[in-house]
Amino acid sequence: MNQERRDKIELVRGAIENAKSTVEELRDEEQDYFDAMPEGLQGGEKGENAQEAVDQLDAAINSLEAAIDSLDEAKA
Repeated sequence: MNQERRDKIELVRGAIENAKSTVEELRDEEQDYFDAMPEGLQGGEKGENAQEAVDQLDAAINSLEAAIDSLDEAKA
């Protein structure tokens, strides 16, 4: 792989890192929202929706981390 393509990969990697950071912030906000709920609401629909959102955001973070790892391997 030539340097030009490595540089492009590094740009994409940076964009994914930024997206991952934003998703982590959103996940943390949603987790704080869930944690602040009274226990009765946590078990209800709102709580279940919030927990599902946290779980899906975690999955997105894992996918973004995998993409970063793949880009690093491609660049090596």
